[in-house]
Amino acid sequence: MAKELPVIQPGQRPTGQTPIFEKIGIVGLGLIGGSVALRARELWPSSLVIAVDQKDVLEIAMRMHAIDVAADDLVVLAEADLVVLAAPVRQNIELLQELDENIRQPAIITDTGSTKREIVSGARALPPRLTFIGGHPLAGAAQGGLEHARPDLFAGRPWLLTPAFARMDPTRASAWQAGVESAGYEAGEALEKLTQFVQALGAEPRVMAADAHDRLLAFLSHLPQLTASALMQVIGDAVGQEGLGLAGRGLADTTRLASSPDDIWKDIAATNADQIGPALDALIEVLQALRGDLPEGDRLSEVFTDARRWRERLKKPAG
Repeated sequence: MAKELPVIQPGQRPTGQTPIFEKIGIVGLGLIGGSVALRARELWPSSLVIAVDQKDVLEIAMRMHAIDVAADDLVVLAEADLVVLAAPVRQNIELLQELDENIRQPAIITDTGSTKREIVSGARALPPRLTFIGGHPLAGAAQGGLEHARPDLFAGRPWLLTPAFARMDPTRASAWQAGVESAGYEAGEALEKLTQFVQALGAEPRVMAADAHDRLLAFLSHLPQLTASALMQVIGDAVGQEGLGLAGRGLADTTRLASSPDDIWKDIAATNADQIGPALDALIEVLQALRGDLPEGDRLSEVFTDARRWRERLKKPAG
């Protein structure tokens, strides 16, 4: 790979199905951004996949044939008609301020972050030609980074979309249609195109308001992550390497999330603190009740009974 950027992947690829977007810009080639790039190149060989990241990451992406154009400057997004912000949460929010001067034509802007209120609020300052719709693919892997990206990462997984205009109940079956009807023409058309894009990647799009998203994810994702990491620290500090050598599969399964990098989660915690706090409080309250009930076990029986019931529902698809 040449030292100067941008770099264009050499060679011609056969034309595939008609692309939804002709030029797809991806800022941040980690697990999520890299997987979007890989799947997009599979589906739409005639589209350009444009990536912005650090040079060492771009070199890997070019060797993987994950992208067509590589650059370390947002100016390469000038003619993109879709831009996916796949950097950490707070970096995505900062990037919003640079899009106006770098994207010259009308484009849809989305992101892949785990919190939505701050970025949806910040996106309201974008010029009219840039339509922002927040996004959050509920897909991941035990390890992050471009080297673990794969084109089937999103297959069958929910992908939450949070347009600025979304105010509907997230449980409504007709949430997507309600979102389109409550939007202006351009925003509704953008939501429809982004929905088609997400579906083509293999995901199942769902529309909800940003505040509903952040409360829901505080319990579904953020609380389990903090709990797993705290649990692993407590156990490791108590028993050490030798003790961990005696652990069974249960501990490994329970603490799988404890391998997550802290830098990403600092951003998530900072941008959703008011929702994560009450979620932690609810867990602490149950743990304190268990702590005070150890000799009798009445509360323990209640917790275990409820936990088994909810666990069975977790394993069943929502209907």
